[in-house]
Amino acid sequence: MAIHDAGLTNGQYLIHYSDRGLQYCCSDYITLLRNHLIAISMTQNGDLYENAIAERINGILKVEFGLYVTFRKLETAREAVDSAIKNYNTLRPHMSLKLKTPASVHQ
Repeated sequence: MAIHDAGLTNGQYLIHYSDRGLQYCCSDYITLLRNHLIAISMTQNGDLYENAIAERINGILKVEFGLYVTFRKLETAREAVDSAIKNYNTLRPHMSLKLKTPASVHQ
């Protein structure tokens, strides 16, 4: 469905995120993704929760720190990502850190 509905234009591409489940690692599936120029992103060691953590952080960065827009220049995107990560680590308290920021806990 993603391949059919993508309607991609110049400079746009798809990324397939997954754990290292057998169905995602088989050669036929990998070949299909590569034939359609779909980038592959998998967890390091097959931990299905690893990708969920990354997706949660990505969601926070997009919604709370303005990374939901499409950037016209790579340098602008890099600056926005750097700023969002700095703010995430220095301004956003975390329940799991007893409402402290990551920067204050990991000094």
